[in-house]
Amino acid sequence: MNVSVGQAWAVLVVAGLFEIVWALGLKYSDGFSKPWPSVVVVVAAAASFWLLALAMRVLPAGTAYAVWTGIGAAGTALLGIALLGESANLVRLACIALIVLGVLGLKFAGDAT
Repeated sequence: MNVSVGQAWAVLVVAGLFEIVWALGLKYSDGFSKPWPSVVVVVAAAASFWLLALAMRVLPAGTAYAVWTGIGAAGTALLGIALLGESANLVRLACIALIVLGVLGLKFAGDAT
């Protein structure tokens, strides 16, 4: 499957969203002791990796990987706050904002395609 640069970025964002799903799913799977959350983790992880690989056909590997992990890290942290009652102190929120700024910086950097 061939994709344009714009499509590769869209695919990368979707891959990052699947990363959030599998990361949060790990929490809900309770160490893979609950079957349905465990299935969600495996399926979401497979989709996330496949989409990342597809995006890397067009985007630089370092940029794609950093953006993918950034989406996953920031999204998982924010949903951890919203869904799991994790800390939302100012320092934590500022650090999440820095991750988001880093992802945006990579997206708009000249060598990011």
